[in-house]
Amino acid sequence: MRILLIHADKFSFRVTGETPVALASELEKTSSQGEAGETLVVFVAAEKADEANVGSVAEQGVEQILSQASQVGTDHVVIYPYAHLSSSLSSPRVAVKLLDEICRRLQGRNQLKIMRAPFGYYKAFDISCKGHPLSELAKTVTPSGRAQATAEGEESQALEAEKALESQWMIMTPEGESAYCGPSEDFSFARRPNLQRLFRYEESGSRVSDRPPPHIELMRRMELVDYEPGSDQGNFRWYPKGQLMKRLAEAYVSGLVTRHGGMQVETPIMYDYQHPKLNLYLQRFPARQYVLLSDEKEYFLRFAACFGQYLIQHDMQISHHHMPCKLYELTHYSFRREQSGELAGLKRLRTFTMPDLHTLAKDMEQAKEEFVREADLAIECMEGFGLDFEVAIRLVRDFAEQNKPFVEEIVSRCARPALIEIWDKRFFYFVAKLEFNFIDALDKAACLSTVQIDVENTERFDITYVDHNGEKQHPLLLHASISGSVDRVLYAILETQAMGIKNGQKAAFPFWLAPVQLRIVPVSEKFDNACKQTLGKVPYRIDYDDRDVSVGRKIRDAEKEWIPYVLVLGAKEVAEGCVNVRTRDGARRKMTLAELLAEIESQMEGKPFLDLPLPQRLSRRPIFVG
Repeated sequence: MRILLIHADKFSFRVTGETPVALASELEKTSSQGEAGETLVVFVAAEKADEANVGSVAEQGVEQILSQASQVGTDHVVIYPYAHLSSSLSSPRVAVKLLDEICRRLQGRNQLKIMRAPFGYYKAFDISCKGHPLSELAKTVTPSGRAQATAEGEESQALEAEKALESQWMIMTPEGESAYCGPSEDFSFARRPNLQRLFRYEESGSRVSDRPPPHIELMRRMELVDYEPGSDQGNFRWYPKGQLMKRLAEAYVSGLVTRHGGMQVETPIMYDYQHPKLNLYLQRFPARQYVLLSDEKEYFLRFAACFGQYLIQHDMQISHHHMPCKLYELTHYSFRREQSGELAGLKRLRTFTMPDLHTLAKDMEQAKEEFVREADLAIECMEGFGLDFEVAIRLVRDFAEQNKPFVEEIVSRCARPALIEIWDKRFFYFVAKLEFNFIDALDKAACLSTVQIDVENTERFDITYVDHNGEKQHPLLLHASISGSVDRVLYAILETQAMGIKNGQKAAFPFWLAPVQLRIVPVSEKFDNACKQTLGKVPYRIDYDDRDVSVGRKIRDAEKEWIPYVLVLGAKEVAEGCVNVRTRDGARRKMTLAELLAEIESQMEGKPFLDLPLPQRLSRRPIFVG
């Protein structure tokens, strides 16, 4: 960092225009003009080297400023961005961060009056230098000490606010009765122990697991998904079976949303870090970003589909006749720079697949109606995946008090007690948020489905519709992911089965999601032709164990893969025109193929189907996890 310190009799500035890296947020936290009497003016240029340790540079810069202010005897300091001091400038993002850090540290050290000029704007200034021996000083500051943990991503204002949240917790029953949570809990958790676990998890604020969740061993043993050592932490490789399950889950969720009226779009995965609207939104969303450089310009990788959909909605021409108006995207690549200690298999990743629905509503009444519909859709989605969940609803107090019947209706529709969090102030962009949380084998919670009412972003992105009087209005916006990330859905399915195994139950996937739905096991190779004929008659994911191993070994291996139906074929079955069927519940029965297919058909109703992505003969199938 280069700084030029001038002790001045007076100083003033005014903004005259925007540079290509101008940020609207700068004018919100500074000013478009300012003036001061006797003051120390600090011209600042952030340099490329500063990116290694912004905190160190800021601290050293503050020490220089405090020392000079003390020597010249002033209690007024002006921080003025001035790129002309260096030919090796940092990125705009780092420059703003450095300026903010300097101001924050100055305000916390002495009784100084601080004024900061905005970064990224052309400015005219007038200065009257005092001219004494200490009135002009130039310094170069370089990073020192341990580098900052920049790998953990950029910290938004929302993340900082989240750490400081003060909440009041209560439980609301489906009947509308409420009880506060705290030192003296009025609600009995005896019938909902997982709800108590959710409350304890939220109250603790810790997201770190002290041991690996059991789904990690299962996802590898079942050859579904695995860590990728050649990539960043939190990025995975998907094997054919896991990729199949993922695509089926995506198709199921997308089908529900499309039937709900979601119009599917596709948007970019990277956005300009200095885009004036998007930069402001980054500060309002509790997530850390990946940042990349292209042609000396910084971009961030999206952590949701919000950005692209906001920009589409800004350009749309809509009236009250189009409301509610719903855009949907299945983001195969969303990125969040989660902290390394919080990464835990498929529960929390850095790259994930997120179904994102954004609904424009003309007013709060319509927003609440859509909220209820999307909550119902989320319930249907969870039931389709066979997942149990606990309900959490987060509300700003004013909204909660003004909309008590609405909150009661949501809890009633969920048909289970809900954990209610009340905030006195609105920290984020939403006033109401519904979450369906899964409690895993380690008693940790993970949010799946979510619906939110956003009261900020249509105005921020100038999204409008024409009302019945022909006037332009800003609608309200609902964010919904009826399943949560698809990766996390598979985590919840595997964790559910892990808990069942621990309790002595047989593990099983929902039939429509099982990678292999049926397996034919011949009692000997003599029945190869009969097996081939059966393969051709079954329109589901069926394979054939033609390996040169015993029948007992084949059946045990099918059990380990959680295959729903194992069809044993021998002389008796061929003669009688039937199959000997073994199911996951341990039952054995002889059935005709027509009877079996009729039974299967009911389990596939309303669910998507994809063909087997592997060779049908096991002898030709590679082993992915040794």
